[in-house]
Amino acid sequence: MEKKKKRKMKPRLLLEYKVDLVKIEGSGDFPCPQCGAKLSPEDQTEDTYSIKEIKTRRDRLEELVIQCNRCKSFIHLAGFKLLDSL
Repeated sequence: MEKKKKRKMKPRLLLEYKVDLVKIEGSGDFPCPQCGAKLSPEDQTEDTYSIKEIKTRRDRLEELVIQCNRCKSFIHLAGFKLLDSL
């Protein structure tokens, strides 16, 4: 009987980024900082990203943590205070 060689799995490094929504121009679309996948607030299918955490303070959105489905990077979205004043 032949012995199968076990392949060692390399641990995958998950990267985290912070994106300030105030600095985004246009309709809110932005590329993933790691892989460049287009992330859009209009995408409700969660094909390109998934929402991992919603942080609120006094019933107001403070930060949203999403994960790119392509490269698995975590992206912290900040800058919602300015949107409250609009």
